[in-house]
Parts: sequence; structure tokens; C-alpha cells
Amino acid sequence: MYVPGVALRVLTWNLFHGRAVPPRDRDLMHDFSERLRTWEWDVALLQEVPPWWPPALASTCGAQQAMALTSRNQLLPLRRAVARRRPELIKSGGGGANAILLRGGTVTAHARRRLALWPERRVVHAVRDGRGRWFANLHATVHDDPRARREIETARATALRWAAGAPLVLGGDLNVRDPSVPGFVHAGGHTVDHLFATGGLSPAAPRELLDRGDLSDHAPVRVTLVADDER
Repeated sequence: MYVPGVALRVLTWNLFHGRAVPPRDRDLMHDFSERLRTWEWDVALLQEVPPWWPPALASTCGAQQAMALTSRNQLLPLRRAVARRRPELIKSGGGGANAILLRGGTVTAHARRRLALWPERRVVHAVRDGRGRWFANLHATVHDDPRARREIETARATALRWAAGAPLVLGGDLNVRDPSVPGFVHAGGHTVDHLFATGGLSPAAPRELLDRGDLSDHAPVRVTLVADDER
């Protein structure tokens, strides 16, 4: 059962397969981990994460993590070996995952659903925390607006079914600039990265873009949410 509490800070960030702009062509796991550690957030929804990173990111940030593999993960040990030494050589071919980091709480459930296998594997996955709130993470198909919108709709319906009326946040790299998510309030976004909320949660302040330096090609988006009955 959901128990109301204080403001909730949720972050979404596409990690660009652990790369920087301009390129630095070295393993940047420590750099990303430290940047995440210094920001204030309760939940981080991450996309294009090298699949071996989530445990290290969670450990550095004092968080729990749940991961879902996405695309280009065949022969992953070989991909990892190349990506750790020459990330700009292999680029997105190093493998991909979505990850959810949860600070100051416990992951009590993790659910996932595959949305597409072609042109790349896409999934929506979500965790429930110890207070009954759900957080769903999506990286929709790129360069195909109709397909991305279908995936967003399927993710919306799926996450609502998982949450069963509990507070729910849905976000990620949706790969459309004006996504429609009926039944949710738009908590904030920047270009294709967005966060939505429902189940009695709504934004308490304008969204923030955090300083990532040269890490990734996406800006991290953070929103602050509160329960409607606590306003």
C-alpha cells in the first residue's frame, strides 16, 4: 500500500553508451558514476547504459538497481572488451541496457516487457519501491515516429497495469519531442527525454537540466514530484 511522504526527485538520462562529446575514447564509468553520485535524486531512469555498468553505478551512488538488456548484446564479453578499451571504435555496438537506480529505499518488485525486436530490441521495465510507488523506464525506437509512439502507448498501458492504481512515474528517452501519454501529467522534458506521472503525483516545480559536462549527448532531466494531497 502506498504511504504518502515528502517530495520525490526523479531523473532521466541517456548515457550515450558511456561516451562523451567531444569523444574521450576511454572507459568513462567512473566519470558517469561520480556525476550521478553528486546530484540529488531519489530515482534515476537511465538508457543506453553499458550492460556491465549498473552494479557499479548503484554502488557508487548508494542505490539499488534493476536492469533490462536492450540491443546489440550478442557476444557481450567480446563487445565489453572492446568498449572498455576503445569506446569510440565500437560506439553503440558495445551493447545496451536500461537501468533504474533507487536511492533511500528498497526494490520490492521488478517487471519488464519486450516492445520490439526489430530494428532493435526495445523494452519497458519498472520497479516498485517499499512505499508502493512504481517507476517505469523506456527507450523508444529512434528515427521512426509512428513506431516510437506505438511503443510509448504500449509502455503506458503496461505500466498502468503493473501499478494497479498506485503512484507511477513513466519516463526515459521517448524519441519523440511531443509524446502523448493519456492519463498522466507531463512533469517535464527536454527534446526527446521526458517524465510523466499519475496516481496522485504531480510536479512541484519546473523541470531542471543538470550539468553533465561533456558526458553523453543528452541532458539529464530532473523533476520534483509531490502527492496531490500534500500540496
